[in-house]
Amino acid sequence: MTVLITGARGQVARAVVDRLHAAGLPLRAASARPAELAVPAGVETVELVLDRPETFAAALRGVRQVFLYPRPAGIHDLVEAAEAAGVEHVVLLSSSSVLAPDAESDPLASHSLTVERALADSGLTATFLRPDAFASNALGWARPVSRSLPVQLPYPDAHIAPIHPEDIADVAALALTGDSLTGHSLTLTGSESLTFREQLAVLSDTLGRAIPVEHITRAEAEQQMGRHMPAPMVASLLDLWEGATHGPAAIGETTDSLLGVPARTYRQWARENAAAFTGH
Repeated sequence: MTVLITGARGQVARAVVDRLHAAGLPLRAASARPAELAVPAGVETVELVLDRPETFAAALRGVRQVFLYPRPAGIHDLVEAAEAAGVEHVVLLSSSSVLAPDAESDPLASHSLTVERALADSGLTATFLRPDAFASNALGWARPVSRSLPVQLPYPDAHIAPIHPEDIADVAALALTGDSLTGHSLTLTGSESLTFREQLAVLSDTLGRAIPVEHITRAEAEQQMGRHMPAPMVASLLDLWEGATHGPAAIGETTDSLLGVPARTYRQWARENAAAFTGH
């Protein structure tokens, strides 16, 4: 029973490939650029481009389970092709943002919500993994931290419960190798609520040097962030952070509650990724 892993260049998908390969499961790793995939020996690679349905048949041949990244382009064609190929179960890496009241119009949530709905309307059994903020989002601070510059934040006291990407991979692997999570929708978080300021304090402690935090205005943040992302997405992120300043983040499902294994901490992630903040 082959498992297809889409978006296999992604951080979580790569970790899922490693886990399922170690468990001896037959795998196929898919990407729009399969030549760039780095997979364990013996793992098949295949081209899969969501807006090119002609790539679907080879990718789905003999597949019974799919780990899916949420890309709305071509999703209805992909669902139809999966049903025709005999796929039985899809584990979707969605987002907790789909739970927001304005998810349909929110640029951060709408693409995941579109994919969730396509799967829910299909004949496929689907498991939705809805992680909150990734601990690895902190890599966005690597440039100023490595240059000993202040980290500029419009909402330094916004609370999140960052989840280690490896925890997401552990849950995904469980969903693909057993039936305890089949058909469930799971909001995944880390085990602790931390403000951005507190996350930077952990990084400071890990690196053994001070990391200054500079509070900037929303308008200044819009200007900075607008250089790298569309304005609607900037506004959505800033609204999210502003709303998160009112108290600790809710703790959802963790590897502790789902697997009986302590969740990896943000401090652990910081130790593992300290080199990214040193400029070396």
